[in-house]
Amino acid sequence: MTRISRTFGDTMKKEAVPAVSADVIFASTSSRFPSYRIGSNNQIIDAKENPKVLSMKEVVARETALLLEQQQRLSVRDLASKFEKGLAAAAKLSEEAKLREAASLEKHILLKKLRDALESLKGRVAGRNKDDVVEAIAMVEALAVQLTQREGELIQEKAEVKKLANFLKQASQDAKKLVDEERAFARAEIENARAAVQRVEEALQEHEKMSRATGKQDLEELMKEVQEARRIIMLHQPSKVMDMEHELCALRIQLAEKSKRSLLLQKELARSKGVKDNLSNLYELDGAETLGSYLRIKPCSDIAPELSKCSIQWYRVSSEGGKKELISGACKSVYAPEPFDVGRSLQAEIIYDGQLIKLTTTGAIDPAAGLGNYVEALVRKHDVEFNVIVTQMNGVDQPSESIHVLHVGKMRMKLRKGKTAIAKEYYSSAMQLCGVRGGGNAAAQALFWLAKKGFSVVLAFESERDRNAAIMLARRFAFDCNIMLAGPDDRTSLET
Repeated sequence: MTRISRTFGDTMKKEAVPAVSADVIFASTSSRFPSYRIGSNNQIIDAKENPKVLSMKEVVARETALLLEQQQRLSVRDLASKFEKGLAAAAKLSEEAKLREAASLEKHILLKKLRDALESLKGRVAGRNKDDVVEAIAMVEALAVQLTQREGELIQEKAEVKKLANFLKQASQDAKKLVDEERAFARAEIENARAAVQRVEEALQEHEKMSRATGKQDLEELMKEVQEARRIIMLHQPSKVMDMEHELCALRIQLAEKSKRSLLLQKELARSKGVKDNLSNLYELDGAETLGSYLRIKPCSDIAPELSKCSIQWYRVSSEGGKKELISGACKSVYAPEPFDVGRSLQAEIIYDGQLIKLTTTGAIDPAAGLGNYVEALVRKHDVEFNVIVTQMNGVDQPSESIHVLHVGKMRMKLRKGKTAIAKEYYSSAMQLCGVRGGGNAAAQALFWLAKKGFSVVLAFESERDRNAAIMLARRFAFDCNIMLAGPDDRTSLET
């Protein structure tokens, strides 16, 4: 084996050998060329630890597959956006291909320099070192062949990328065109919809104007029809309460007629029997003998003296024992029974020229129908109001017929006009309350109230029922306060 002389070593030191890049890896099946590379700071990095780098062809194929997969479920706008992204990716890949082409050219230059250096080294070494140099030259040539093949693949990939870029560019343009068409179509549809909405709004406004013009008239006609329908229903299908009310009214009318007829028959019977004193046949009591009506002394003979020339006095006659009680102030030809008179007979004594004529009711005064239930309903209230007219105040007639309000409360009574209180007094023994004793046909609707000493009024009510209810209610509340409320000179021991 030939030994290397010292001159060769000196020659190697003197001649400069071109530097080889640290990234160059000599492919070899032997263990003399390990698969590692030198990184930054001269650190040895194992090639197996590097992640697998995808080729340009694989990247393009994967992107194309993803685009084709998403094409079916993307909207036109999203599809155009994806095509634009794909076009940008293709342009980026094209740039990377150019960079790789430049790097490949640099690698060819480096390999050529390395081969030249090895050829120069081959002529200067001998023996085992020469074999190593020859083997290295073969490896460099193999690497150059692989690099050439890689360049061919890169050229093919570049062509495919260019083709794909053209396809994506055309697809992007088509997508943009489709987006513009869809946008124009959508705008046209929106304009048509707006026009339709405007027409509908105009029609609604016109309809509202017409409805306002005819709405009131239609409503009035509808209300009239509803009222007429209700009236017809009430006529054909009256309720049980209405039936009972009609029956009660009919019974009351029949009872009043029969009572009047009975009274006339009794008077005729008394006349037929004859009386010792012929003067008793000169007058008679006319009117229903019930609470809420009035009794009038009526001449029944042409020879009867005028009542204005006679002295008249009314009495209450108790049904038990026939005890007679004078009714103070009842000295007129007309007398309206009040609640005190219910259950008692009334007697009128007429004195003319020293002769006495007595007229007595055929029976006790009957209560008014339904008045008791009405009063019981009012008792539950704390304060009850009645509309009245003041006809007299302290014995002086009042010309004004303005409406006043009489309050009957549980503790006191009050008379007011509007918000001004005319009288307001608690129940006391000095207070007097009774029906008007005389006064013509309106006596059944009027009462006398002495609120306190020096102040008295005569009040006219809207109906006989209200007048009698006010008297009964006030006496009921006064009785709860241990006060017996009665008229002038009446017995305070009487029960309400």
